[in-house]
Amino acid sequence: MKIDNSPPRGTRDLLPDSVATRDHVLAKIGEVYRRFGYHRIETPALEDIRRLQGGEGGENEKLIFQVLKRGLDDETAAGTRTRDLVDLGLRFDLTVPLVRFYAHHHAALPTPFRAFQFAPVWRAERPQKGRYRQFHQCDIDLIGDASVLAEVELIEATTEALDAVGITDTTVRLSDRRFLSALAAHVGLEEPAWPGFFIGLDKLDKIGWDGVRAELVDKRGLPAAAVDQSRTIIEGLIGLDADKVADRLADAVPALPEAVVADMATTVECLAELGRTRAVGWEFDPTLVRGMGYYTGQIFEISHPKSSSSVAGGGRYDKLVGRSLGKDIPACGFSLGFERIVDLITEAPARSALAVLFEPDVPISHALERARQSRAEGRETTVVRRSGKLPAQLTRLEGQGFTGVVHLRDAAAVEAERPLGGVR
Repeated sequence: MKIDNSPPRGTRDLLPDSVATRDHVLAKIGEVYRRFGYHRIETPALEDIRRLQGGEGGENEKLIFQVLKRGLDDETAAGTRTRDLVDLGLRFDLTVPLVRFYAHHHAALPTPFRAFQFAPVWRAERPQKGRYRQFHQCDIDLIGDASVLAEVELIEATTEALDAVGITDTTVRLSDRRFLSALAAHVGLEEPAWPGFFIGLDKLDKIGWDGVRAELVDKRGLPAAAVDQSRTIIEGLIGLDADKVADRLADAVPALPEAVVADMATTVECLAELGRTRAVGWEFDPTLVRGMGYYTGQIFEISHPKSSSSVAGGGRYDKLVGRSLGKDIPACGFSLGFERIVDLITEAPARSALAVLFEPDVPISHALERARQSRAEGRETTVVRRSGKLPAQLTRLEGQGFTGVVHLRDAAAVEAERPLGGVR
């Protein structure tokens, strides 16, 4: 009987070259985040199922891999509910674990607390191209700062991290959940209708205004006058210069709190200044919604011309931590689309690897000593036995990524390094 050695559907094995690229990307991102004062934390893959199903994860809560309790019998009594058999689940993102982490350790953490995470998450997706059941996320969060410093710092750090891995010419798209709520109220929509209104607006870039109007009016039954009025307001807010954003927002939705207008004005001013020194664009996008229900303020995404989806996204979630602590704690975060970013990397990271190639009559101890000297200099070095025809073996070594070779033919001779192809 033939054994199937492929990984489970929706998961994948990563070969050494792929892992090297991912390690390179993570190292570059980590270097940038550390320069901004963020420190990496780790949390368990497993979380209490009640926390994972606590309403903080939106649609992702339907995709939880649930874990049965230990010690269950092989058979359960008739009528036993699944929820009675489960006590843990695999995390579906890194934000829910971060909230628990902060609530548990906040007394020992500085205020504000700057953290970044890199770890696998699991979702019971239907496997298809680009959708995996296990994948990595990379998050950066600032907890404890209620000012707009959190938003602008996270955006600057994340765009700089993308620059560091070669993802340049990005565009930051901005909006604010408070603006969206004020807009919905301004055009006369009752609060129960707001979620459906936001979902429809979020599809504008895919289905256009005719499609949005059909969904909101025909399918969801929202008043046509409200939808048409919102379109007029939104179209008047697209393509604004930094110095026009505040005035136009205040005029478009008079009930919008002054603090919201001032925060957005500060954010776009900082981004405009950043764009004078780096290839980073920005735009106020009044139809940007983002899916998670816990956002309470500014929301943002970063797009790249070579990616059909955003390469990063996040926002402010001031109420989420408070659900675990019993008091509101300001928080803001950004999640990098790590898998999408890796897919955009077209060149393998530079590598300098030495092969110590030794003939059969050369003592192994001599080959190991030569390799030890190279490693002491910080060089990646591998000891390789000579076999077959030399030219063919050198070609194989080059194909494996080695950039230099030391060929030991005599234990008494001092052999110099020879290059193998170009440095990768």
